[in-house]
Amino acid sequence: MTEGKRLAFKIDKNAHVILILSLIIVLFIGNTALAVFFGILFSLAVKPKKNFFSIKIGTLPLQAGIVFLGATISLPYAWSVGSDYFAWISAFVIFTFFLGLLIGKLLNVQNRIAFLLSAGAAICGGTAIAAVAPIIKARPQEVLISITIVFLLNAIAIVTFPIIGNFLNMSNYQFGVWSALAIHDTSSVMGSALSYSDESAQVAATLKLGRTLWIIPLLLISSWFFKSEGKNINFPKFIILFLMAILANTFFEFSNNFLVILKNISQYLLLAGLFFVGTQSNASDLKILNQKPAFLAIGLWLVVIPLSYIITLL
Repeated sequence: MTEGKRLAFKIDKNAHVILILSLIIVLFIGNTALAVFFGILFSLAVKPKKNFFSIKIGTLPLQAGIVFLGATISLPYAWSVGSDYFAWISAFVIFTFFLGLLIGKLLNVQNRIAFLLSAGAAICGGTAIAAVAPIIKARPQEVLISITIVFLLNAIAIVTFPIIGNFLNMSNYQFGVWSALAIHDTSSVMGSALSYSDESAQVAATLKLGRTLWIIPLLLISSWFFKSEGKNINFPKFIILFLMAILANTFFEFSNNFLVILKNISQYLLLAGLFFVGTQSNASDLKILNQKPAFLAIGLWLVVIPLSYIITLL
């Protein structure tokens, strides 16, 4: 082995060590926005080559995480949960999603970013963004922008929603409904609801599941919306596996302990996938950052908050 090859091997080995250590930190922290951020930091610091492990593996961890997510969903249980609000949840999700796309068009926001932010606001925040990102071939910086904005809005919601709820003298039930509809990520929904009351948390968890189920049609819509012009839809294979996983849980009725394991596996795979997506970025990609996506997300949220509050009063 020549001196040059030895040096290249050493650099490559060190890069993989840094990759593993960074991934461990990401999984320990468990935050979707930081997962992408750490990946981008790794890319800027290490500058991995095109054949580097995290770049070659692409979005496979994300796709696997989505499949495991499907295995935690049972169709009969999902229907029985929150059936009273099913029509409202469905109308709310559809309205929010397409309103986000409309605002994005008016603000001239890049199509993929507008789609990611609309999906995150309408369904389940970072999880929805992570789910559709590989389908629409979103670039790392687009995923970073979307997840970061959603993360910041969620952080604001956890602190402010209980204060607003008390100010408006909302009942525990009303606050649970409001949190489940107006806040993006499931973890943030639960964080806000738990700080209000245990009853609010139970209501929020129940209704948030019904909202999260819209991730199924979202994946199908994403495949159609971003199909290549003049070509047939290239239906992602992992969506088929996702649907099969839902059917498996429906027919075999996985135990609660097993569902907890599946949820943890899904979360870790999604975090790892977002981290790997971040490692595929470069300095020139970050030039896309601007204020328009933030205006889109904030404007959409300012419509969603009062609308969801009105629904709680019906």
